[in-house]
Amino acid sequence: MDIQDIQLTSFGTILALAVTIGLILIRVAPAYAMMAGALTGGIIGGAALTETVQIMVGGAEGMTGVVLRVLAAGVLAGVLIESGAAKKIAESILNGLGEAKALLAVAGATMVLTGVGVFIGVAILTVAPIALSIAKRTNMSKIAVLIAISGGGKAGNIISPNPNSIAAAEAFYVPLTSVMFAGIVPALAGVAVTYAIARKLRDTGEKVQDHELSPEVKGETPTLGTALFGPGVAIFLLLLQPIAGIHIDPLFALPIGGIAGALAMRKGNELNHFVRSGLEKMAPVAILLIGTGTLAGVIANSAIIVQILSAIEAMHLPAYFLAPISGITMSGATGSTAAGTAVAGQVFAPSMLEMGIPALAAAAMVNSGATVLDHMPHGTYFHITRASVYMSMKERFKILPHETLIGLVIAIVSTLIYGVFGFLFFQG
Repeated sequence: MDIQDIQLTSFGTILALAVTIGLILIRVAPAYAMMAGALTGGIIGGAALTETVQIMVGGAEGMTGVVLRVLAAGVLAGVLIESGAAKKIAESILNGLGEAKALLAVAGATMVLTGVGVFIGVAILTVAPIALSIAKRTNMSKIAVLIAISGGGKAGNIISPNPNSIAAAEAFYVPLTSVMFAGIVPALAGVAVTYAIARKLRDTGEKVQDHELSPEVKGETPTLGTALFGPGVAIFLLLLQPIAGIHIDPLFALPIGGIAGALAMRKGNELNHFVRSGLEKMAPVAILLIGTGTLAGVIANSAIIVQILSAIEAMHLPAYFLAPISGITMSGATGSTAAGTAVAGQVFAPSMLEMGIPALAAAAMVNSGATVLDHMPHGTYFHITRASVYMSMKERFKILPHETLIGLVIAIVSTLIYGVFGFLFFQG
């Protein structure tokens, strides 16, 4: 039997999401939690065990292209992180804007670092020690610092060659650079509201303590020019498609950028170490996406898609609302921008394209929508950010509404540009 002929009940799908969230909350590895959720949803949703396995395998197979490109991105990420290039970029931005604009500098540094291809969790851990040092000197609260870091990371994630943007580009068959450039205005809006919220809360909550400051890291760091060379080469190669019609897949462009960066920094002899490190950092993301695929397979074969479309029609909402809504709900269900974008893209892309939503517009709105709830406590982002500034659980929960507001601003601006007004600056 063709798995496309199998339709699971909405109850089974909702139960799949509930089981996934519940297992993640009790610290089960997210990939296994999604697989268990998918298995539960398939069986309870009306499929036989063999059919459920077929659906899960089919969903995982749909993630193969994304997984390969994410692993390729590990070369660039490994070079940026292990060579000291990421730290140099962050320090240059923070030092350039100075302590007077410290919170803007923190948000901007995290955005740029994420934007050039550093995985968001690593970007946060890179910026956090420098941000804590500045916060201590200027007597700012941890809440203000973490809002600046988190908001900057969310903004950077939608303009980056990171897993979420790769997943959006792959699902809608549009160039990666087009998705990245489509996120620029929403990202700037996100940084602006991040700065406003962080400034308002700069005196609220716990302050940084001396023992929480990291010692200065010794060793030679590259110049800013050589640090930016690798991502510059990668983005240039990716831009050849929309500009000159020359298609260079991210599978090649991102590793080439990483290699070029290592050579520019005269660290070619360390390239194998950089590559191994990058692979180690991206492997968990790749595994997560395979688990995500099994859950996406269940959702894609569910009656819930028809019900969501019917609800949008019944409320007389424009069809393009499906894009940000799917990104928001799937990021909330998975607690991850990458997984949320991947599920929303794989499951809802065919419906969006059939409804006449331009592919790039849909990709941009899904990608932006996935920033709204990616910080939920059942995801790793919540815990990485909390650990980065040594924050108590009680204070970390206080930040959730502010992060949601930042994500909503990003999603609303994206929806206004690409949905309401229908502007498409980068067709690809």
